[in-house]
Amino acid sequence: MKALIVDDDRTLADVVAFTLRREGYEVIQAYDGKAALARWKEEDPDIIILDVNLPKLDGFAVCRHIREQTNTPILLLTVRGEEDDIVHGLNLGADDYITKPFSPRQLVARTQAVLRRAGYTASTPYRQVGDLQFDPKRRVLTIGNSEPIALTALESRLLDCLMLNAGQVMTTEAVIDHVWGPQGGNSDMLRQLIHRLRGKIEPDPAHPMHIETVPGVGYGLVVPDETD
Repeated sequence: MKALIVDDDRTLADVVAFTLRREGYEVIQAYDGKAALARWKEEDPDIIILDVNLPKLDGFAVCRHIREQTNTPILLLTVRGEEDDIVHGLNLGADDYITKPFSPRQLVARTQAVLRRAGYTASTPYRQVGDLQFDPKRRVLTIGNSEPIALTALESRLLDCLMLNAGQVMTTEAVIDHVWGPQGGNSDMLRQLIHRLRGKIEPDPAHPMHIETVPGVGYGLVVPDETD
């Protein structure tokens, strides 16, 4: 399931993106109205999470343009108490709205409700990057045509974090927070966990090809170059 997130507040946009990636969504982002329309045409997302107040072209104009051409579900982001914005957006064809500030749980619930009403059926999410395919519910990883590899709960949360952010370098602190939460875990524990996971998925753990270490920053999952 692919979600387009449109908000000029990049911090909030990144929080929304992280929340949806954790739920198995593929996420694309835009930070102004014109870029939103370009990304919508390029990517054909399953749902659009659209801020009302955008530079270059406001959210209402974006909503109107998209609704004239497609029934793609649209969830508006509005400021609390701006009832006129909500009514105007719904009249333009938006499917629902959520007011700022909102919790991650509320965002996920509203997104799923909009998709259900639009007739989308939820499938069991799994992650795939290159030849790595991971089922987070069963904690099972397959690499190409190899036998399934069972992972522990901590290994699963670590791999899930890296796969959701494949191609990016995650800071050590961000990975620790994802795996153990803000009150647990440290850099030594993470290094040991990385070592264990590499032992299960790397052909040669001493020369890893999947999980990279960026000294002084953190870790990342390498996305294979499809041109190779």
